[in-house]
Amino acid sequence: GDDIEKTESQDFASLLAASDRGLRSLKTGDSFRGEILSIGKEEAFVSTGTPTDGTLLLRDLLDENKQIKYKVGDLIDVVVTRMKGSEILLSKKGSTSSQDVESLEDAFDMELPIEGKVLELCNGGFRVQLQGQAAGKTAFCPVSQMDFRVTDQNEYVGKKFDFMITQFSEKGRNVVVSRRRILDLQRAENEGGFMQKHEIGKNLRGRITRLERFGAFVELEPGIEGLVHVSELSWSRVHHPDEVVKPNQEVDVKLIKIEDQDGRLKISLSIKQAGGDGEPWLMVPQKFPAGTVVKGTVEKKESFGLFVNLGPGITGLLPKSKWRDAADPNSIESKKRGDEIMVQVDQVLFEDRKISLRIPGEAEDLSWKDHASASTNTGKGFGSGAFADLAKFKK
Repeated sequence: GDDIEKTESQDFASLLAASDRGLRSLKTGDSFRGEILSIGKEEAFVSTGTPTDGTLLLRDLLDENKQIKYKVGDLIDVVVTRMKGSEILLSKKGSTSSQDVESLEDAFDMELPIEGKVLELCNGGFRVQLQGQAAGKTAFCPVSQMDFRVTDQNEYVGKKFDFMITQFSEKGRNVVVSRRRILDLQRAENEGGFMQKHEIGKNLRGRITRLERFGAFVELEPGIEGLVHVSELSWSRVHHPDEVVKPNQEVDVKLIKIEDQDGRLKISLSIKQAGGDGEPWLMVPQKFPAGTVVKGTVEKKESFGLFVNLGPGITGLLPKSKWRDAADPNSIESKKRGDEIMVQVDQVLFEDRKISLRIPGEAEDLSWKDHASASTNTGKGFGSGAFADLAKFKK
């Protein structure tokens, strides 16, 4: 029994000694990941790997809506801002606790943000007046370091932001700052949280931020953007995203892919798959059997015929050969994109996703009924020459 007690006593002593060493080795500027042990009204306590827990101000746990976005047990990246007697003061890495920093050089060494007011535009960037402990000092922020994308430089003038000091030389006479560095840290943190919360296939709500020729960017959460490729905007053919969506529009999207590309999340979204109706083509045998007369819209005009949209994601070809015998062929010839036209489904090749159209005649050829009864959902049963006109039908 004495041997066991002696061993336990030695183990405890060695742990204590290791902890003491840890406390002594912890110094201002050190960064580490600690567990949140408790959250109070004004401060939280975080494990430091030493017998002394670190103190973190509550503001470092708040999101942009002033709500606590952490809970007890969460891990958080922190930096030691000050060792005050036996007390360890912490700040969240990339937070705005720079008022706890004793000097501008400390903020640079510890990579802690400091508040600044954008005074004016200058050559290649902005002149920024630093606040807090560094009140009165000015710094330079290059245009590329102010935001992810700067479209109008004037919109930043007169506003206050948090900046990271990226260059500190000539004893503080030359200070270069970056707001982009802080935005990158916040985005990385937001992206990590996004991946934990959302699975592939989930429907989300977002806001269109900007349109490009290849698709629409959608903000899902502050700092989190995904791309809806032009092919995922609608089941119908889309030439440019502005045909379907507009900037600042609220949209429902489906999360279809998340990739890590050079340390950045590449989020792929779909608007057409978020509708819940599924792939429209699967309903073609029921909705558009051969013989169906439907009002369509000219989607595209080619030398060999008209592509006519019959509904979301459903396009058929009205070959020129089919309207030569029409009552008024010139009226069909004059049709252009966007015009409405009455057409009749002539034949459906389901597996190839092709529909051949004709002009409804006054004395209808009822042979389409034979096609309809002989056809199956796969569209088989048509003669081999039935789709000669569709050889040019390329989506």
